[in-house]
Amino acid sequence: MEKITEQPSLYNHLEKMTVEELVGKINNEDKKVALAIERALPQIAGMIKAIEKRLKDGGRMFYLGAGSGGRLSVLDKVELPNTFGIEKGIINSILAGGEEHLVEALEEKEDDEEDAVRQMNLFNVNPKDFVIGISASGTTPFVLAGLKKCREEGIACGCIVNNPNSPIAAISHYPVEIIMGPEFVTGSTRMKCGTAQKMVFDMISTTVLIRLGRIEDNKMLNVRLINNKVIDRATKMLMELSGIEDYAQAKELIITCQGVKNAMNYLNTQQNNTNFNIYNHEQT
Repeated sequence: MEKITEQPSLYNHLEKMTVEELVGKINNEDKKVALAIERALPQIAGMIKAIEKRLKDGGRMFYLGAGSGGRLSVLDKVELPNTFGIEKGIINSILAGGEEHLVEALEEKEDDEEDAVRQMNLFNVNPKDFVIGISASGTTPFVLAGLKKCREEGIACGCIVNNPNSPIAAISHYPVEIIMGPEFVTGSTRMKCGTAQKMVFDMISTTVLIRLGRIEDNKMLNVRLINNKVIDRATKMLMELSGIEDYAQAKELIITCQGVKNAMNYLNTQQNNTNFNIYNHEQT
């Protein structure tokens, strides 16, 4: 296979460039990311539909990765329970070397095939679940071993890779190839590849959780009240949706009910006898 991600940079003598030249050329390379993702949207959508089905049937989703892509998947996973109000364990990340070693960047663990199988067994990954392999090269042994286990045990799997015709894409049921050309610094896949991976993670998790009913209109009605900023956002959200004009009253209701969705349900229950439509503020 052709490893485009290892090809020489299109730019020479980086050390001789000015700051303005460096940031301008990096920005030019970054512009290629969204266009490459656009070309892969049909494949991304197909994978999301398969994930949605399994989560609706009670399954889980697992990111499986090493290096920059694996660490970025952990970032995506940890933000979802607070943003969407989902239980931990619905969307997960299996990182080469283990999440407990996230900041140590144990790059050598990407070659550890046994670690992938061991961690998948610890999570009891099974045919109800969906696994997404993450590998810029498309050849990472840790990821390849995990996806082989998926195929052997009837577990649906997809991948996000940045080289064409890779072994990881070949073994995946739902391959996503995002091809952008060589990196600005030769072989440094933390750059465009990492940016592309993060953008696709956002697409996958956000779209799946919208489809699972965790967003209404465009609002995070299930957001958890984790700090003052979120409480303020939730209070203003409740005021907009319910017609309550008093900030203190709305805030008290948000805190008492522990969230926008619960507060809205409470208000709708209270208004049932008067046929008041709390969502569009109209007397029916």
